[in-house]
Amino acid sequence: MEFELGPSHYIELIRLLKATNVAESGAQAKQMVEEGLVEVDGEAEFRKRAKIRSGQTVKIFDMTITIK
Repeated sequence: MEFELGPSHYIELIRLLKATNVAESGAQAKQMVEEGLVEVDGEAEFRKRAKIRSGQTVKIFDMTITIK
C-alpha cells in the first residue's frame, strides 16, 4: 500500500495507522505501537508520535505502507 503525504512533510505514526484504516481508533493505534507491533524501516517503533516522512516504510502484521 502507498500513502501520499499531503502539504505537510510528515505524518505522526498513530495518525498514519488511522488514515490507512489499519487502526479503527486512536486508542487502538496507540496500543499497536505500545505493543511493538509496528516497524518503521525494519525496526520496531515505540514512539506513538514518531514523524513518518517520505521514503520510509511502515510494516504492521502482513501489511507494508510505503510513504510517498
